[in-house]
Formats: sequence, C-alpha cells, structure tokens
Amino acid sequence: MDAIERAFVALNRWALIVLLAAMACIVFANVTLRYLTNDSLVWAEEVARYLMVWLTFLGAGQVLRFGGHIAIENLHDILPGPVGRALRGLLVVVLLGFFVAMAWYGATYTSVMRFQTTAATGISFAWVYLAIPIGFALLAIHLLLVARRYVIERRMLESAEIDAEAAASL
Repeated sequence: MDAIERAFVALNRWALIVLLAAMACIVFANVTLRYLTNDSLVWAEEVARYLMVWLTFLGAGQVLRFGGHIAIENLHDILPGPVGRALRGLLVVVLLGFFVAMAWYGATYTSVMRFQTTAATGISFAWVYLAIPIGFALLAIHLLLVARRYVIERRMLESAEIDAEAAASL
C-alpha cells in the first residue's frame, strides 16, 4: 500500500509540474512576443487561465497532505485526547462527504457544460470544468490516505520540501 501511495503522490506531483511548466512557457512566450513583435498569441491568456484552474484543483490534495490549508486549531489544542480524536474523526467524515458531493456535482456540471466552447481555442468547457470532479476526487483520496495519522496522532505528513507552518503564517 505504501508503494501505491508513493506512486499516486508522485504522479500527482508530476502532473502539477508539467502543468506549471506549460503555463510558464505559454505566458513567457506570449510576453516575449508582445514586446518583440508587438503581437501576441490570441489563445495564450485563455489557456494559461485554464491551466491555473487545473493546477489549483489538482494541487489542493497535495496541500491537504501536509496540512497547508487554513485551519483553526484552538479547539484541538484544548480538547483532551479521546474528545480531540472524535472531533478530528468528525472533521474527516464531514470533509470526505463534502469532497464526494463536490466531485458528484462537479461531474454533473461538467456534463452540462460540454456543449459550450471557449472563446479563443474553441474547446469544450467540459475540459475546463473536468478539473472540479477530478480535483475533489483527488482531495478525497489524499484525505483517506492521511486520515488515520491525522485522527489518531493529530499529525500531517512532513517533508523537507514543504513547510506548511511557514506557508500558513503568510
């Protein structure tokens, strides 16, 4: 199971790296063309915006794993062990329900938007809105993978690459 989780996280991380690199290259090329030739790529801003949407939804699960989302932890600090674990368990159940509901409604919305097309590229909005159900499904999976550690030990994953405490204090 540990190997599957590592592969899942690595695949998610590489998808984010590829999307961010593509977005950076498109924006850089568009800015360069605008200043060198006084002309720009018609589709660049639209594609960069939709890549940012995908980055946000696909990256939310990674942030969740390391406790980087905003949290109010005062109640956790004052509750004794078993009551605190019960609260964290309830939070996991509520979050999981929310993520599953949003994935379901996101898939429904994606289906509704399949006949509308974007202005510059002419692709179906379903491809843009597909980020919602996929992102929330990934959030649910990431939550399930860290839930036991969070409920029992009140601990998220740690990484030398990510400092959730520093990020949350900005």
